[in-house]
Amino acid sequence: MIVSIVSAIIIGAVIGALARLILPGRQNISIGLTLIVGIVAALIGTAIAGAFGLVNTRGINWWEHIIQLALAVLGVLLVVQMQARKTH
Repeated sequence: MIVSIVSAIIIGAVIGALARLILPGRQNISIGLTLIVGIVAALIGTAIAGAFGLVNTRGINWWEHIIQLALAVLGVLLVVQMQARKTH
């Protein structure tokens, strides 16, 4: 249980950071919020990959990570847009 929580945090941090790098321009969101978006995207991405039978235990599961990254990009976009609406 502890190992899966720690791995979700690590994968979430990497996924969140990659999502911010993929998006053009500057995103005015905190590192903590990026981490939260990445963790949520990693957990939901794993659930979606599992539902479609794309989760395997051998090697790197590229499909799972692609789904996680796509969700993180969408999540960062949503957070940036929500914060932009708050300031205007």
